[in-house]
Amino acid sequence: MGIRYAAYNRHLPKLAENLIRFEDADLAKDTIVLLAESKLDGSPLGTMRIQTNHYHGLGLEQSVTLPDWLQGRHLAEATRLGVALGQAGKVVKTLLFKVYFEYCVENDIDWMVITARSPLDRQYDALLFQDVFSKREFIPMQHVGNLPHRVMAFEVATARQRWGAASHPLFALMFEMRHPDLVLYESPNAPGEIKTVLNSRLVGSGVVGKR
Repeated sequence: MGIRYAAYNRHLPKLAENLIRFEDADLAKDTIVLLAESKLDGSPLGTMRIQTNHYHGLGLEQSVTLPDWLQGRHLAEATRLGVALGQAGKVVKTLLFKVYFEYCVENDIDWMVITARSPLDRQYDALLFQDVFSKREFIPMQHVGNLPHRVMAFEVATARQRWGAASHPLFALMFEMRHPDLVLYESPNAPGEIKTVLNSRLVGSGVVGKR
């Protein structure tokens, strides 16, 4: 929880006060928590929580009713993203998104959904997420401290086609590159926590993958 608290405390200290310990959502059976650790020294580099709607509504559904085109679909929401400062954090954020995407592929998720505050929403524009509601509409979200966020979605099945057509700079990273130093395993100390062990010597190399 330290990396999550530190990341939120830099920009949202009031919300960070509630993130010192595990939240109820972290322990739900339709949730996993990703933790990226340095293979060199075991230090935390980043974290992300992924919740599906297999058993319950998503966290964002406390604040909005999703439109018809997302009703009855398999969804996965990413929340509580936090990464270390500096260039390493930027790379880890990209790798966590890769794991999020691959998790959705493996678990037959139709749409990835997120809520993003300004200016972080621009990063999801760049990843080809689309607005769920009106273009660039910001809506207060209960599960993120009632702060205004854009609700955005990414269709999993068409991802390769859309990224290829756009000549997206991360296409090779997302769809072609594999590396044994990016491994996923369940933490024995925290059921539902999936550790992503990154060799910190490779951070910045652009060479990653999944076991």
